[in-house]
Amino acid sequence: QVQLVESGGGLVQAGGSLRLSCTASVRLFGPHAITWYRQASGNQREMVATIFDDGRTNYVDSVRGRFTISRNNTMNTVYLQMSRLKGEDESVYTCNASGSTDSGGYDDWGQGTQGTVSS
Repeated sequence: QVQLVESGGGLVQAGGSLRLSCTASVRLFGPHAITWYRQASGNQREMVATIFDDGRTNYVDSVRGRFTISRNNTMNTVYLQMSRLKGEDESVYTCNASGSTDSGGYDDWGQGTQGTVSS
């Protein structure tokens, strides 16, 4: 199992920025993806951004152009740089690691970090 620890949440004014970090307990090899999800109170969980092992990225339309997902493989860390934040971005952000190994697949979650946007 991959353990994921998130940090970087906090309170920011609309239009500001936050950088979230997700650090994995081990370096991931083989096919895998790291995905940031978010879930606001009362809403369904939503995929925000994904980065794959080959560096490809995907974004939900609502954040494209404002958010950037990146990784530092040496530190086993994936970042979500969130800029020009809106009130609708306020949510608990959680990272997920999914992939496959010789023994099977995995799908592991962090505990989440709160991003609050003030108007």
